[in-house]
Amino acid sequence: MSTRMYGSLARIADFKNSNFDVTKLDRSAWATGDYVEGEVIGTPSRLYRIEDRTGHMIQVEPGDWVIGALGQRAATLEGVGGWADITADGHMHALTSAALIGYYTSYSTLFPEPMELVYRGHLCRDGKKVCMRDFAMRSDTHAFNVPTLLLFGSSMSAGKTTTGRRVCKELDRAGMYIIGAKLTGAGRYRDILSYLKNGAREIYDFVDGGLPSTVVPEQDFREAIRPLLNHINERKPDLLVVEAGASPIEPYNGEALVDELGDNIVCTVLCASDPYSVVGVQQAFGVTPDLVTGPATTTSAAVDLVRKLTGLKGINILDPDMKQPFRDFLFDKLKIAR
Repeated sequence: MSTRMYGSLARIADFKNSNFDVTKLDRSAWATGDYVEGEVIGTPSRLYRIEDRTGHMIQVEPGDWVIGALGQRAATLEGVGGWADITADGHMHALTSAALIGYYTSYSTLFPEPMELVYRGHLCRDGKKVCMRDFAMRSDTHAFNVPTLLLFGSSMSAGKTTTGRRVCKELDRAGMYIIGAKLTGAGRYRDILSYLKNGAREIYDFVDGGLPSTVVPEQDFREAIRPLLNHINERKPDLLVVEAGASPIEPYNGEALVDELGDNIVCTVLCASDPYSVVGVQQAFGVTPDLVTGPATTTSAAVDLVRKLTGLKGINILDPDMKQPFRDFLFDKLKIAR
């Protein structure tokens, strides 16, 4: 008997005890955010793991059934693909461990083979497909005026989540009510879950807005994110720590996010892969960050080069000796009483 696994993109839904039907639908009825089920096939690699609805990683094997959501991914270091690329015979990939479902059209040779699945059908109730937007946050109003610290990167895997965790920890110790949010990227729960474990009192991401990833038309992104921002506004935190996945100039709606946050941004931290990428982001995005972190600050030579190229301050937050300078930066920039 096959084991049914729920990816973390299903965490906003009310699925339990298979309270749905699995029905194959004509391709013309498919859309981003549809919940689907696939049967695991292929030869397992270390990527044959699913992040469940609590953020735990679960090993899967051929014959298991995985529930995820149709979506798109455009990762510079891993792979590119989407649900529209799924083959006519229903051959699919898990684009992320959260069970973002699509088919890779471009994939890094540095990574193991991705998890393969075959389409079993859409999750349906009363003859209608079940979608992420059915469980998304809703709001009749749109208000947002929460002071916001924005973390953005030169690419994926540039240290944004690591930096965000440190920010949450330092500000929680200062007695502040912090909310953490990841508002662009591809769905993966454990990134933002780590904020909760490091001082954020509440966490949210674009999945709460009904999106499997933010590779969607700009208007769709804005309509999904506004109720979420409105909800955060109603919670009245002292500060919102926002992580923008990938980089702001990739197709994840980073620029739209910055526009939605507007003048509420009181601090920007760029997590960069190397000193020269700091220059690239500045020139391409037109934003001068208040601080640089990430691999671009790994050594004193790297920090010196960042300053020489851009005039910006860099701090290696992984260096124990730099905890106090980072704390001083946050307190000074956010005007926190000592």
